[in-house]
Amino acid sequence: MTIDYDGRCFRTVQNSRSGEVDSATIFRYRQRGPVVWAEYSGGQIVRGSLIATMRPDGVLDMRYHHLNARGVLMTGICRSTPELLADGRIRLKEEWQWTCGERGTGCSVMEEFLPEDDSPAEIS
Repeated sequence: MTIDYDGRCFRTVQNSRSGEVDSATIFRYRQRGPVVWAEYSGGQIVRGSLIATMRPDGVLDMRYHHLNARGVLMTGICRSTPELLADGRIRLKEEWQWTCGERGTGCSVMEEFLPEDDSPAEIS
C-alpha cells in the first residue's frame, strides 16, 4: 500500500492506559519521499513531534518526543501500520514503547480526519 501522508491530520480514537495522547491531541503530518514527520498538541500534550521512515508497504517506523501538561519530557518509538477505511480515510494501528521512565508499552489507534470536519486549535 503506497500512502502519501503529506497534509493529513489524525487523532487518537483508542489508546492504552499508559499512553498520553487522546482524541484532543491533533497530529499534522508532512512527507517528502520516505521521510514522514508530524507536529502534535492538544489534550495532555503541550507540544510534540515525530519523525519516521516509511517502508514500501506504508508502515511507519518512528521516533517521537513531547512535553506533557505536567512539564515532563517524554520519548518513545512506534511502529504505525496503515489501514484504508471504506470512506478513503486512513486508520493507523500503532504499537509503541516509551524510551524514558518505566519504558512501558502500549497500542493505539489513530484515524484521519478532514480539517473541514473539525476546527482543531492550530499548533503554535
